[in-house]
Amino acid sequence: MFYLMIILFVVGYLCIALEHPLKVNKAAFALFLGVMMWVLYVIAGEGIFDITHYTAGFEDFKLDHPDSAHPFIDFLTTHELIHHLGDIAEILFYLMGAMTVVELIDTYQGFTIITDHIKTTNKVKLLWILSFITFFFSAVLDNLTTAIVMVSLLRKLIPDKHDRWFFGGMVILAANAGGAWSPIGDVTTIMLWVAGKVSTGAVMMHALVPSLVSMIVPLAIISFFEKGEIDASQREQTTQERLVPDWQRYLIFILGILALVFVPVFKITTHLKPYMGIMLSLSVLWIVTEILHRTNDKDMIDYTISGVLTRIDLPTILFFLGILLAVAGLQSAGHLSMLAAGMDSILNSNYYLMDTIIGMLSSIVDNVPLVAGVMGMYDFPIDHTLWVYLSYCAGTGGSLLIIGSAAGVAVMGMEKIDFVWYLKKITPYAFIGYLAGAGVYILMDKLMITLEPASELIVETAAVMPF
Repeated sequence: MFYLMIILFVVGYLCIALEHPLKVNKAAFALFLGVMMWVLYVIAGEGIFDITHYTAGFEDFKLDHPDSAHPFIDFLTTHELIHHLGDIAEILFYLMGAMTVVELIDTYQGFTIITDHIKTTNKVKLLWILSFITFFFSAVLDNLTTAIVMVSLLRKLIPDKHDRWFFGGMVILAANAGGAWSPIGDVTTIMLWVAGKVSTGAVMMHALVPSLVSMIVPLAIISFFEKGEIDASQREQTTQERLVPDWQRYLIFILGILALVFVPVFKITTHLKPYMGIMLSLSVLWIVTEILHRTNDKDMIDYTISGVLTRIDLPTILFFLGILLAVAGLQSAGHLSMLAAGMDSILNSNYYLMDTIIGMLSSIVDNVPLVAGVMGMYDFPIDHTLWVYLSYCAGTGGSLLIIGSAAGVAVMGMEKIDFVWYLKKITPYAFIGYLAGAGVYILMDKLMITLEPASELIVETAAVMPF
């Protein structure tokens, strides 16, 4: 059963990766995989239990429940599974709250407050402007939502399909780079942050410059080759009908952004988990929207949290539930600890190399289970190099292929961008940017390690100086 669990995970993973050819939503495969991993675990029994890691907890459980006819199964269902489900629920509730806030802003067309001010037709200038907007949007929102918003903007600004494809490719790169340095910008950084692997200050301080480099280097190279103007006469001139006044649009945009930015502040101040902060923000927005639309007009329901909740991407939430349950099963049974020992032996505990490889792999397979797997393999303290560098690699590495990130898949679906076209036109720039950012991160990390003892020596010397 131990090896059957591995086989099932690999097969399920392939089905998830082949979602589009199979024409079956990956959430369905993920849920099936997540449940079946624990079914096989229960059937296999104590024989495959990672007893060396869980001896104390299991032995304590047997002492506390001497009448249990099946102590292993009872321990698995009332202790192990519940423990993992609690960790998973923290991530899911945070994502659900954040997705609802972003959907509310989009419903009020709040993002147009920024994008309506873009007037330039110069391709290079427009590329830089859109990339930086995407970069910082992604840090506050998330890369998937930002990519969707920016593609909607591209359709208004760039009428030519192939020009729009190229800009869309750069949006993917910028969205993933922007999400990598923020604890709320990408689902993988959210996972690491919620699980207590990285702190807000550490991931922003260490990953901001490398992430920025991973975007600026490709932009600088492209600027030498990309020339010309966008034909403004062909731009889309129509505007969507608005059922709410402008002051409400501005109000919800400002409150929504503040609600998202408030979450890290809430966590630092109260030490409560991020999902508590996003739920507090969501409740405030809910009260505000209900007060704004206290009428019997059914059309206005869409402009309240009650209406927005019906439009959030529930299949994505269920996908995370399934895949994280599957990875939790591998962790509990001991597969991940075995894999960690093997990787440590092969790579000689070189965590820079390990994370760099994981980042490149995330362009081929989904980065959520990859990061979840690494989280289950190691038990390093918060802000360890492995965790912080992983936030950069897993975020930006997904740009190497168009299927490597949620942002890429979204843009691919919306604009029907060809996989091979992206591989030829965008992947080389993304790869150069990824390696440049990785090099900057490692250099910065080495310098910080080198300077830290020196700074401590200066402080100690100053403390004993007579003046």
